[in-house]
Amino acid sequence: MARSHHRKKHREHLRNFKQSHEGTASVKAKGKASGVFTFGGVAVGLLLGYLASNGSLVWTVAGLIIGGTAGYFLGRRIDAGN
Repeated sequence: MARSHHRKKHREHLRNFKQSHEGTASVKAKGKASGVFTFGGVAVGLLLGYLASNGSLVWTVAGLIIGGTAGYFLGRRIDAGN
């Protein structure tokens, strides 16, 4: 059975190249606030629509759509401020 950890490291130039450029690239944000706020808006809108209408499907879906839209635009506004 081959034991790769005993082999000579024959790609030294590639490992050095990868390490030399790690800090030079600009760092981008991994997550965006618009996605988080959209999800939060959907959850809050769904909950409020359900509770306010005593389980009516039409108002629950309306709350979901309104909450998601409001959360998306709030998140976009926060992203633009960064």
